[in-house]
Amino acid sequence: MLACCTAGTTSAWSATEAAFPKKPVTLMVPYSAGGGTDVVARLFAQKLTELWGQSVIVENRTGANGVIGSSLVAKAAPDGHTLLLVVGSHAINPVLMKSMPYDTAAAFTPVTNIATSPMVLVVAADGPYRKLPDLIEAARKQEIAFGYSEGQTRLTGELIRQAGDLKFMGVAYKGGAPIMVDVIGGHLPVGVTSVLTALPHVHSGKLRVIGVAADKRMEIFPDAMTFQEAQLKGVESLNWYGLFGPAGLPKDIVEKVNRDLRKVAADPAVVKQMQAQGADVVLSPPDRFGSFLQQETRKWTQVARQGGIRAE
Repeated sequence: MLACCTAGTTSAWSATEAAFPKKPVTLMVPYSAGGGTDVVARLFAQKLTELWGQSVIVENRTGANGVIGSSLVAKAAPDGHTLLLVVGSHAINPVLMKSMPYDTAAAFTPVTNIATSPMVLVVAADGPYRKLPDLIEAARKQEIAFGYSEGQTRLTGELIRQAGDLKFMGVAYKGGAPIMVDVIGGHLPVGVTSVLTALPHVHSGKLRVIGVAADKRMEIFPDAMTFQEAQLKGVESLNWYGLFGPAGLPKDIVEKVNRDLRKVAADPAVVKQMQAQGADVVLSPPDRFGSFLQQETRKWTQVARQGGIRAE
């Protein structure tokens, strides 16, 4: 009887998977069009459209650091036809926001971590800080302002401050672009930002990346030291691109989407495009991605608590 039931369940799962997708899929990006997450979403949406024979439509619904668009996915039917692509702030929002319209851990089904890209420390190309140790030495003697634009950049700056016992003072900005303008203009000594935000200004010769919050240097910034190399231990902050469905998304659909994304990521052209943006394709299994999310929330909760940063 058990064998019969098991076979029946497997058959039902296979039938569900075979029927997916049976209509266009909405890929929600809760950030502005043209940003890093949007670029990644449109790349993978195009490839999945070709693979599935159904349109994968990217929809941008901005606001509240990703919460507004995410809340729409949390309310969607768990049939795989509404998916969500978010970045690391998704796991940090519960740490920094007093009130949210959903329980982040319970409202979504993790599908995969598509890619990761480390946060970086940037200074003006013609500024006084040529290398990371120069900045660290100065920040131990005098107060130095760093610009941040959202939860992860704020907490990354705080993590650096804690690791080096530095006199870092955070200055809030409404986006990464204004930070770059003020660093380039000499109005702000240093900024914490994503690779994608910094990259155009590095290519133009106006900005220099001096610190990489990862365990190894980046090929696109070969002269930028890791914080470990500068004797600041534990400074790792990955800006990840994660795919989710609503809570209750069937396991077979999760596995199909994960498997098909792996097929997309096997395309050398896709890998090349992601690497050009400073991102490493990861495609982790759903359970491993779920564990990673829990670790991220615990890590940033501890950083915020130690830094006296309270939810607002």
